[in-house]
Amino acid sequence: MWLREAFFRWLFPAAFVLPAWLILGGIVFRAGWGMLWVLFIAVPSVFLGQLLLTVLTRSRPSVRTDRVVSWWDVLGFSLWHLLTIAVGCFIEGAFAWLLTGAIVVGIALIWLQLWQLWNEARGSGTRIRETIAWTSIRDGGARADSDHEVIVIRESEIRD
Repeated sequence: MWLREAFFRWLFPAAFVLPAWLILGGIVFRAGWGMLWVLFIAVPSVFLGQLLLTVLTRSRPSVRTDRVVSWWDVLGFSLWHLLTIAVGCFIEGAFAWLLTGAIVVGIALIWLQLWQLWNEARGSGTRIRETIAWTSIRDGGARADSDHEVIVIRESEIRD
């Protein structure tokens, strides 16, 4: 349970830490002209992708109430974050494979979040849109028990 809670707390800071790692990794591992790619494509993509995934994850009712992510989330985010960290190491022979893997896992993680959100939201549409106590409405429009008098005025058509 502590691991799932730790991932819940890590999601928002990861949106800042992972892009920072890409910049730092580009400097440390001497990416050269690859730093242009890092600054203009990788950093914004990882930042916005992580924010989107965080919003999708935290918008699920189970995550909001329990303040822990699912085990699928732990698996998906672990894999994506590890691949993103590996991309930031700029390993010469494996860079393209790591980048491709990070992109594929990132897209799969978005679909995973949408699937989990859909499964949790399915069947609860009436509860989400409920603005009055629907249980107080009786079948056939019968009058609910109340102490207040209700006056109904019916309009009729004006005849010439």
